[in-house]
Amino acid sequence: MDTIFAQATASGRAGVSIVRLSGDQAFNIASNYCKIPPVGRTGLRSVCAIDGALIDRALILCFEAGASFTGERVVEFHVHGGLATVAKLLSELSNCGGCRLADPGEFTRRALENGQLDLNQVEALSDLIDAETESQRQQAIRVLDGSFGDAGEGWRGDLLRAAALLEASIDFSDEEIPEDLYVEVAGLVSQTQESILAILERSTVASKIRSGFTVAIVGAPNVGKSTLLNAIAGRQAAITSDVAGTTRDIIEVRVDLKGLAVTFLDTAGLRNSEDEIEKLGISMAYDRSDTADIRIFLVKSYEEDLPFLARLDDFVVLNKGDQRPADGLSVSGITGVGVSELLQMIADKLLQKTPTDVVAIRERQVAGLRAAEASLVKTLKLTSQTPLPFELASQELYFALSELDFVFGKIDIESVLDEIFSSFCLGK
Repeated sequence: MDTIFAQATASGRAGVSIVRLSGDQAFNIASNYCKIPPVGRTGLRSVCAIDGALIDRALILCFEAGASFTGERVVEFHVHGGLATVAKLLSELSNCGGCRLADPGEFTRRALENGQLDLNQVEALSDLIDAETESQRQQAIRVLDGSFGDAGEGWRGDLLRAAALLEASIDFSDEEIPEDLYVEVAGLVSQTQESILAILERSTVASKIRSGFTVAIVGAPNVGKSTLLNAIAGRQAAITSDVAGTTRDIIEVRVDLKGLAVTFLDTAGLRNSEDEIEKLGISMAYDRSDTADIRIFLVKSYEEDLPFLARLDDFVVLNKGDQRPADGLSVSGITGVGVSELLQMIADKLLQKTPTDVVAIRERQVAGLRAAEASLVKTLKLTSQTPLPFELASQELYFALSELDFVFGKIDIESVLDEIFSSFCLGK
């Protein structure tokens, strides 16, 4: 396999930049430019070009195969982060003939191929790099530390045990098979099915941590929706006016709310209108409100009819909170009265839903777990039959195992790998 190199830190001026060299020839190639330190120790070295000219004084780290991020021999050059310095070192490596520039995500792909990471940890690493909020970081870390993979190994072990019991029973008559065998098989399958189902039930909300929650502000025209959005955003994100029907489109503001990524939507005022453009905006308001995780109904009075039925997680909020006594939840986008309290209540409601344990957050993972769970349900139905159809039950178990292997990257899924690694940056 080729020895590869790339800048592992972001491009641009920095105090320090890291250039990573990975592959069987990493030590030999790095020795052309400096005296490399022993494995496991750092060394400050003069890094020189092939013609002897000094490139930089750099910190050098060497990792033996099996002890590096990629699982291969790795040398890291920690050079000063000037653009010219990094460019000169990369140019020298390009011209040495023994290595090539890494493709996007190739270091991580080698970590997967060498067993340093499983497929879900690879995706979690991408999520960790892209994390904008604390909850996204924590969720990525939970997968990256191997918790999801550990759960998968447990499922796989139980199902392999159940499959082995069924396979061993095929060659024997019913009289020779212990009755408790059926109980053990059913117990192993049922336990795994329930565990997978529990993760699937939490995955819908967990995926929202990665993509972000949505909160729609809805109400009649001129009730203060745009002013409230501006107060939440801390800037003028939406135009405000005394003229009813100013908002014709959906205005979106994404904020970090107590560590959660939340997009607030300012929607068109809901009323009967003859204006075709305004009618389109009202239609969009209904559509986006229907798919929002939470709706804020901004009203002038608790007695007024809501434009549509409120859900359990929705809030009904009085406007002009600075001009009325505190007889309920009220806000003022102009003065900020009640806005912090409303945001705290929204955050509390979302955090109550947010899982803090193992979950599947990618559609690929969810689809695979659903397919595996469906096969396990079929297996349980078969194990309840008399006589037990061993071949059919065993086949369903292997279907479930195959789906789990797909989820955890235990089988060849080149097309999936190509798609995943195409989103990685160069040097990762």
